[in-house]
Amino acid sequence: MTTTVAGLVQVGALLVLLAVVYVPFGDHMARVYGSDRHWRVERAFYRVVRVDPDSEQRWPVYAAALLAFSFVSVLFLYLLQRLQGLLPLSLGRGAVEPGVAFNTAVSFVTNTNWQSYVPETVMGHLVQMAGLTVQNVVSAAVGMAVAVALVRGFARSGGDGRIGNLWVDLTRGVVRILVPVSVVAAVVLLAMGVTMSLRAGVDVTGVDGSTSTIALAPAASQEAVKLLGTNGGGVFNANSAHPFENPGPLSNLLEVFLLLVIPVCLTRTFGTMIGDVRQGRLLVTVMAGLWGLLLAVAWLAESFPNGPAHLLAGGAMEGKETRFGIPGSVLFAISTTGTSTGAVNSAHDGFTGLGGGTALLAILFGEVAPGGVGAGLYGILVLAVVAVFLAGLMVGRTPEYLGKKLGRVQITAAAVAILAMPTVVLLGTGAALAQPAEIDAALANSGPHGLSEVLYAYASAGGNNGSAFAGLTATSGWFQASLGIAMLVGRFVPILAVLALAGSLATQRRTAPGAGSLPTSGPLFGVLLGGTVVLVAALTFFPALALGPFAEALL
Repeated sequence: MTTTVAGLVQVGALLVLLAVVYVPFGDHMARVYGSDRHWRVERAFYRVVRVDPDSEQRWPVYAAALLAFSFVSVLFLYLLQRLQGLLPLSLGRGAVEPGVAFNTAVSFVTNTNWQSYVPETVMGHLVQMAGLTVQNVVSAAVGMAVAVALVRGFARSGGDGRIGNLWVDLTRGVVRILVPVSVVAAVVLLAMGVTMSLRAGVDVTGVDGSTSTIALAPAASQEAVKLLGTNGGGVFNANSAHPFENPGPLSNLLEVFLLLVIPVCLTRTFGTMIGDVRQGRLLVTVMAGLWGLLLAVAWLAESFPNGPAHLLAGGAMEGKETRFGIPGSVLFAISTTGTSTGAVNSAHDGFTGLGGGTALLAILFGEVAPGGVGAGLYGILVLAVVAVFLAGLMVGRTPEYLGKKLGRVQITAAAVAILAMPTVVLLGTGAALAQPAEIDAALANSGPHGLSEVLYAYASAGGNNGSAFAGLTATSGWFQASLGIAMLVGRFVPILAVLALAGSLATQRRTAPGAGSLPTSGPLFGVLLGGTVVLVAALTFFPALALGPFAEALL
């Protein structure tokens, strides 16, 4: 079997697995968020935090609760890192430096999981488990809660604009979805060879007689939820390229499945909750089309690269694990950048100009192919609102989507949600490049590739992805602070805009589609929505891409 055939079989198996779970898992999540019943363990939690689970919140209260929870999470994780030297299971590692602790706390709470440190030498096991792994779960639950709140805005008709209860949505996402699936996935990964140990490391003797220590960690539990929750932070510095996190092709397939399954199935949840599953199928079709296009371009770019070194090697294997090859590496790269996961099984910095640019473009599309846990669904719904608005302008009709009229308030909220990420990406990249001392110390490459490294860093932070082009050393105070700010703005400004959109929609009565309504479940709207995704990214980022990865691809 050739490498290409093996890669196609892997892609086919992945699509079959996603198709099998699409309906049952999507409907299960719809029942979780739509149920009136509370589990006993959930009621116990509500009593502890003194929350009435049967009351609902308007969007300002929902947003305030979310911001308060996130602020406390950042503070707790920061303090946990700063006090590491006093904690058990610290493995003799002292307090994390303040700048790194701030950046890491913001990174994991915003579901970005950017890592500007070497995990196996900086973080002890307690910080990894009680700090980072916990945030892998709850930050994913926050994204799912926001997506469900927006879906309720479309589904409800009239009323006072209540969109649910954050504490109930958060608790159910953790207890009924993320934790159970993560436990099962962790056991399967453990059986495949992913490590799960509280030892600091194991001493080994090489074939030449030299001794060394190989780091160990409780990797299986964090690996499962980092992928399921589209987090991405590795327990080892090599992330999912490390054999202790991703031993072989089967584990690689499972990990790609985990990072795609919730974003894909949430489209079914959306269709079920609004009472029209065709709308969910339309969204997942658009997502799949964009994902497939990006995958095909990156695969071709890495399989048929230009340049004498690549041509002699017969492919672009720099930075890739031979146990995955080009197909497995590209599949992981496009899936992780298209879902805001950020985990890597290869060095994206080693991709060709076009291949690396395609991975970057998946982030700049707004990560809606298929997007992060929750973030992908509310991201593509915001773009659907914009697409309907554009169609309304072209035909001279009042735009409406799913029976809700779209006016100034709704379009303003959608515009803010869309523009937050490009603003921090372009301003952050420009500000960094305007500081020669910082750039000279941080960049290992000049020319177009150096620009791509800086652009990728701020796109990864602003898009809450977390992956990186490794040629940029972002450990200085400037990069720690600026990337941290980019993560915060890229996460919470769109969330606030989406919740405002949900609240405004929830107050409207749903109207039946009329003769002048634009059908939003057919191929015409699918093309319009996909075109809107591409158009927004092209108009915003084409000059930067032309000077960076596209220019490099032509060299």
